[in-house]
Amino acid sequence: MARFLHLADIHLGFDRYNSPERTKDFFFALSDAIQKYAIAAAVDFVIIAGDLFEHRVIQPAVLNQAQLCFQQLQAANIPVLAIEGNHDNTPYGTSTSWLKYLSQWGMLKLLEPGNLAAGEPLYSPWNESHKKGGYIDLPCGVRVIGSAWYGAAAARAIEQIAAAIQALPPGPDTTVLLFHHGLEGQIARYNGALRYSELLPLQEAGVDYLALGHIHKNYSEGGWVFNPGSLEANNVEEAGFARGAYLVEVNADGIQAELKQDYRQRPIVRLVAKTQDSDSETDVVAKATQTVEVAIAAGQLVPEQQPIVELRIEGQVGFERLELDTKQLQKDLQALAQALVFLLKYDVEEKELAEPIANEASRDLIERSAFKDLLTAHRDYKKRADRLSEGLIDLKAKRLLGQADEALYQYLDQLLAQ
Repeated sequence: MARFLHLADIHLGFDRYNSPERTKDFFFALSDAIQKYAIAAAVDFVIIAGDLFEHRVIQPAVLNQAQLCFQQLQAANIPVLAIEGNHDNTPYGTSTSWLKYLSQWGMLKLLEPGNLAAGEPLYSPWNESHKKGGYIDLPCGVRVIGSAWYGAAAARAIEQIAAAIQALPPGPDTTVLLFHHGLEGQIARYNGALRYSELLPLQEAGVDYLALGHIHKNYSEGGWVFNPGSLEANNVEEAGFARGAYLVEVNADGIQAELKQDYRQRPIVRLVAKTQDSDSETDVVAKATQTVEVAIAAGQLVPEQQPIVELRIEGQVGFERLELDTKQLQKDLQALAQALVFLLKYDVEEKELAEPIANEASRDLIERSAFKDLLTAHRDYKKRADRLSEGLIDLKAKRLLGQADEALYQYLDQLLAQ
């Protein structure tokens, strides 16, 4: 029997929202998942199916985070087997990466296909002295095979990989392949995803467990294709995804993969405040504040947890939408929620009021209607729209007659004072 932990899309060094504390969340998630589902579960090995890091170039603190996590596993004699993903693969024109650095220092084993152009076989066994190889046969009875980030060439690469696997010498009964790519139909707006049928040559070649990464949502297909999703949410939309780490057991009954999610993650709360066309700026601020207060009272939002909060304000308003000081509102709501990050999405439309105008209407009538529509849509002027629109027509006439600016300003002051 063998047991292993399948991780992917860890994204250490995640720096969106310009929050150092949010960057640390990704380290805490990895560290806690390792403690609970690798060390405490006494797994035989850990696999990382790409994107250990958020960036190809990382800060020293991020490298330290990775080393601290892998040192825990080293102390427990649990090997880590990894591949590169699209975020942390070797930069074009270079021959090294931070994953290769960790591999050279024995923190993990980076399983890479050989360079065919240089005459190397696609897969060579892991050489511990050179810290290099494309696959490894583990004492627990599992062969683990690596791959690279292939992008749009993934389907073509699968054919090569399948042929190379079939040509390998006999080995353990169970074969695991690490592969960083997504399956179609799992998330929207993802071009280039693989069809399930394009994966089948791997199964035919003897792959028992296809360990995927890349898509941050958990899914599995056919009892042999598994994608755990990201450990932490990379955006608020991903808060609604099932995500986590697979704790996998291989025994006489086959392969059982259980998604584990009970590890340290920062809460993400998404709220919506609805407006109506008669709302003023004061009304909108009150509704937004009330929405947050209700979420706190209901226990949906717990300020002590310093969550990430998104509030979407949507609907119509009775004023020019840019008149609302959204920066100040965001600041006030963040303080109320005690949120680490507070995202205010201000998605409102101004009330549209337009009187029907006949095709043969005169220029004068069209101008009057236009003035009236604009004034009616403004909360400060809508009750005086008829009188003010007439005044604007008069103001235009006075300007055309050549009256002085001082007289025009005096007329406008009197008009607004009425």
